[in-house]
Amino acid sequence: MHGLVLTDYEQEMLNGQHGEAVAMCMRLVVGVARANQAPRLVEIESAHADGCLYHGIAGLEYTEKLVELGAKVKVRTTTNVSSLDLLHPSLMKADALFSANSRRLMDAHLAIGCEATWTCAPYQTGHRPAFGSQIAWAESNAIVFANSVLGARTDRYGDFLDIAAAIVGRVPFSGLHTDAGRKAVLVLDFSDISRELLDEESSWPSIGALLGDIAGSKVVALLGLPGNLSDGGLTEDRLKGLGATAASSGGVGLFHVVGVTPEAPTLAAVVGPNVATMKISTAQLRASRDRLTTAVGDGLDAVSLGTPHFSLAEFAALTKELEIGTKFAESIDFYVSTSRGVLKRAEELGYDKILLNAGGRIVTDTCTYVTPILNPNIKTVMTNSGKWAWYAPGNLGIDTILGSVKECVASAIAGKLVRNDALWQ
Repeated sequence: MHGLVLTDYEQEMLNGQHGEAVAMCMRLVVGVARANQAPRLVEIESAHADGCLYHGIAGLEYTEKLVELGAKVKVRTTTNVSSLDLLHPSLMKADALFSANSRRLMDAHLAIGCEATWTCAPYQTGHRPAFGSQIAWAESNAIVFANSVLGARTDRYGDFLDIAAAIVGRVPFSGLHTDAGRKAVLVLDFSDISRELLDEESSWPSIGALLGDIAGSKVVALLGLPGNLSDGGLTEDRLKGLGATAASSGGVGLFHVVGVTPEAPTLAAVVGPNVATMKISTAQLRASRDRLTTAVGDGLDAVSLGTPHFSLAEFAALTKELEIGTKFAESIDFYVSTSRGVLKRAEELGYDKILLNAGGRIVTDTCTYVTPILNPNIKTVMTNSGKWAWYAPGNLGIDTILGSVKECVASAIAGKLVRNDALWQ
């Protein structure tokens, strides 16, 4: 097999002729390309940087070194969630050093030309790459959404590599950037699941958890799911919830929903040779949902919605559940995590006031499972998010309950778990 071939311009970047920052980033991109046996690099049109969340001094020193060397991104680059809520600082329970370093990391990303979006769902605030475009996105849910729902092409990029790709404007031509890498090697058939259950919001993160468990990092085609994006049968928020949970419980970077997602008009269009098919039962889906609930009993301390960040459509659905004068129980803390871009539009429509008047709180720029916001005495949290339910027990040491927005609101009003299990039998 032939090795990696660089263009003259790429070789110049690697040799340092375009500055030390570019050379440093090219060394990282080229090293990954060689490890992946990529034949060449490919130009990208945009990037989404995941390394804005403060995990320790290494990420901060890396990004500030790029600033010191004069690095600038070559393509549009949005920023993922940070460790701070700059719009609602009173919610934060972080110590001074953590807060200071988190802010330095945010500032460093802005200094190299990134946009101050601070969201895990840039696709909700105008960053929507075109079908077939080559991009370098990090953050697991953003990756799987871009690949699956938008039909753009990105591998699973992480901290350091994401911003390096944005600075050189190149990524290895391998994996999900290639036609062959996007073919499904397994088909999951959901035709035995009732339409009533598939209309239940909690089904979609449950499908995601099952997909992640079965697929790992493989590309899978899904059959038997209802509707399409144009007629509202399968909404972007349902696909968002499915993908985010699949990317958390497994390593899924791309799934195809036959007849729905843009690369899958037919099953034949997306499957590779010798593909296997697995029929999914209601019992399997119920078991998948139950894995996302670690709590026992009906006790409840808080509700957290919006992981990935709450969309404008989700705000609209939430406000429909909150009648005028509705109040959450005093014992329940109710949080909605969203982006500042979506919040601005929600404020224009008055959605924020309805939530705040009920006793809810809005979080921006970050998320409640990755940064110190929740009261440390909280033990059990209900969420509509499979991703939140997957990570929060390990991150926060709390128990989780997965439910729909309707069930989360009803539970917050009652001050205890309210959930309808009839459809899941």
